[in-house]
Amino acid sequence: MSAACRAPQSTNRSRSRRPGGRGRATLLAAVAAVAALALSACGSGGMSGGSGNTNFVAGKDGIATAKKGDRKALPELDGETLDGKKLDIADAYKGKVLVINVWGSWCAPCRAEAPNFVKVAKEKKAKGVEFVGINTRDPERGPALAFEEAHEVPYPSVYDPTGKLMLRFPRGSLNPNAIPSTLVVDRDGKIAARTQQPLNEAKLRKMIDPVVAEK
Repeated sequence: MSAACRAPQSTNRSRSRRPGGRGRATLLAAVAAVAALALSACGSGGMSGGSGNTNFVAGKDGIATAKKGDRKALPELDGETLDGKKLDIADAYKGKVLVINVWGSWCAPCRAEAPNFVKVAKEKKAKGVEFVGINTRDPERGPALAFEEAHEVPYPSVYDPTGKLMLRFPRGSLNPNAIPSTLVVDRDGKIAARTQQPLNEAKLRKMIDPVVAEK
């Protein structure tokens, strides 16, 4: 995991001296090249849960799906949004197809996928699809609010700095245990699809459209 993908942490350890000159420049260039070639998930962030027997299919595209009869209900996810409003996700979006994006302002892949979520959220709203975020591992709200403003995010995010909401997902469910993670919840409040990687517009639509089409 690259340093850019780690959640912010405080530390009192002194930094060891690193070699300068050409060796350092070569190392930095190699790290930058790897980051540019592959946007990987930022990591688990200490999240757990959702292990055990599963009834979902993991696709080669990184999207896992569950048949209607095998889906687990979305757990109770409530708290304060980044702007201080109370939000109970299951209650607020009852009967809707819901996209939940788990993100952190410190996470480079989250920043890369944000414009795609903004565009698709506006596009799908007319079809009854709602979006909501869960902001996690941001010790302060300020950077997360700046992230939302910079990307003009049109939907709210629940502030979950310690990742406690992730621990509420049942064993064997399509739980979000990496950052970024994205879930699609069906109209019955059950988790239909999950990915634990950053999404482009095409893959995001690929997750949403089959659930919208369900009767």
